[in-house]
Amino acid sequence: MELHNQTGNKKVVLVGGCFDLLHLGHISFLEQAKKLGDHLIVALESDENVRKMKGDMRPIHTQDQRKRMLLAVRSVDEVYVLPPMTGDAAYDKLVRAIRPQVMAITEGDPITGKKRRQAGSIGARFVIIPKIHTPSTSQLAKLLGLE
Repeated sequence: MELHNQTGNKKVVLVGGCFDLLHLGHISFLEQAKKLGDHLIVALESDENVRKMKGDMRPIHTQDQRKRMLLAVRSVDEVYVLPPMTGDAAYDKLVRAIRPQVMAITEGDPITGKKRRQAGSIGARFVIIPKIHTPSTSQLAKLLGLE
């Protein structure tokens, strides 16, 4: 994976996720993450990984569509489109390549421990952003009859 991080002296914040059906919870998370630095990078999960995590009916939007939606959000500066990845080593390599000063996650992230370890391995500040109470993508998909 070749990354061309042209952020200069900016404080880089890295977040990751699926971001399938953008909703208020996503927007709030991205806005809060952006406040932690100057340049917000989103590592966007592949369609294959979303299917593994969320089931055969997901993602609803393709990775390219999800990238376009994220780039339309004012607080997002850059989106890294992730290839299908298996295991922690590929994610560790990505974090080392980007070398953010801050890594942020949403409260309740099921892999908090792994992400905290990754941040620690490069000396990045690790921040947990409180979740706001809004329906999740999975809940919205069920309400819309998409799952």
